[in-house]
Amino acid sequence: MIALLLAAALQTAAPAAPTGLGAIGQQHLPAKGCAAYLWNPADRQLVAMATADPATLRIAVGGKTIDLARSGGGAAAALGFAEATDYVGGDLHVRLAMTIVQQDGLTAGARVPQASLQVDRPGQDALVLPVAGLVGCRS
Repeated sequence: MIALLLAAALQTAAPAAPTGLGAIGQQHLPAKGCAAYLWNPADRQLVAMATADPATLRIAVGGKTIDLARSGGGAAAALGFAEATDYVGGDLHVRLAMTIVQQDGLTAGARVPQASLQVDRPGQDALVLPVAGLVGCRS
């Protein structure tokens, strides 16, 4: 069900608005564990994917898709994700804060009705992007 909802959201996507983050394209569910798929609510472009284990974040900055490693954050809560997690890679620092809502009828995943990505790069303005999405899990 998660895959169908994600596919439907991506098929109706409009061209990406200039946000500082680019679209990362279609992503696959990990072989094991959970992943959060996050899109820009304004245009439905998939802009981030966070995996619970290993704790990584995939985003596209400056036309290049990169994976960042978790550098800190709270203890794992819902489906292996903390409410706020920090990721770093090179000189890039990203903080992902998200609300995960599990509900009856949604198996092997949950909704992310509200979240934000804060992107900090030395010498540049910080970017805060509201996002929303879904979490999908595989055992």
